[in-house]
Amino acid sequence: MDHVKVLQDLLAIDTTVPPGRNYEKAAAYLEPLFRQAGFETQVVEIPPEYAEGRPGRVNLVCHRRSPGRPRLIFYTHVDVVPAEGWNAFQPWVAEGKVFGRGAADMKGGIVALLLGLRAVKDRPLDYDVSAIVTTDEEFSQASQIRYLAQFLQPVAGSYVFSLDSSFGFVAVTGLGLLQMDIRVKGKAAHSGLAHLGENAVEKAILLVQALLELKERVVLRKSSVDVHPETGLKKMEPRLNINVVQGGLKTNIIPDSCLISVDRRLIPEESMAGAEGEIMEALSSVSGVRWEIEKVFRIPPVPPVRGPVIDRLEKLIKEVTGQGGQYGEMGSGDLSTIVVREWKGQDFGLGVVRSECNIHARDEFVYLKDIEDVAAIIARFLLP
Repeated sequence: MDHVKVLQDLLAIDTTVPPGRNYEKAAAYLEPLFRQAGFETQVVEIPPEYAEGRPGRVNLVCHRRSPGRPRLIFYTHVDVVPAEGWNAFQPWVAEGKVFGRGAADMKGGIVALLLGLRAVKDRPLDYDVSAIVTTDEEFSQASQIRYLAQFLQPVAGSYVFSLDSSFGFVAVTGLGLLQMDIRVKGKAAHSGLAHLGENAVEKAILLVQALLELKERVVLRKSSVDVHPETGLKKMEPRLNINVVQGGLKTNIIPDSCLISVDRRLIPEESMAGAEGEIMEALSSVSGVRWEIEKVFRIPPVPPVRGPVIDRLEKLIKEVTGQGGQYGEMGSGDLSTIVVREWKGQDFGLGVVRSECNIHARDEFVYLKDIEDVAAIIARFLLP
């Protein structure tokens, strides 16, 4: 398999979410490649009711079954974040790197998986193996993963190997996530008659100030879980960020509404109820402001995974790359809480993402050597 061409072909398929483009095209391109790696394949169209009403969510499920062996499911996603201002879907190769939106996050990981599977195509494996290529990871996909479970049975007690992860170490946990949209209410009026109105933007600033005071306390906390030195951190840390403030129609109109969007990341030692309660307490401490919670999205944190399988993967990473370790990731996703809390399985990761790869930014790239190394690790991991 010419993995450079395969990656360029895959990067050229614009799978941006939102809105969720060309998922069927991407699945159609990948399906024969998994078949060539010795897998049975099934294209699964997710019913809109399992995708928050969004149509066209086409996933790919692949199997090389060995009943009775430990259950192993490889996880990938084909969707990418939006890109503007560069040739994001016209990939190019330079100095051992492939550039394009999704190169590292995470189409390069999909290619590494294909390359690793092809290397062991004709050899007996140590696991009962499946692989999934999912959609909407960059948006929300919990309902879709739950729907896919029927095509992956048994999932109870399974090992789930996520390729949506960093290079050079085993990712053993991630951050929990709490996102809240807070609608501040006011009363519209002419700006010259402001005394007849109620300025929702100015009221929102009071809530923002209370949230920033909470943030000062939150960010002082530290997890017991190490993070990779490349992050510039030593331990996992919680986050509280106010990433959106939207309000006002025109400079001469007193605004009657303002939206505040809060993004709270939780370390494994924190609870969702505790984090949500702190935010509600901070908001409620401000008098004279009318507000309501408009939308809440939650991904509970999970404890780090440990055990012989994790230790073996770490050893293989060390042998192939000279790196290693077991670290927490400073990111969040729907997968871990489903695997750990619902399937009672173990979720861990290794991918091709490095901090310098510009994921979610301009000129995203992946190192070809990293793809080849991850492929070699996967192949050795699968063999007895």
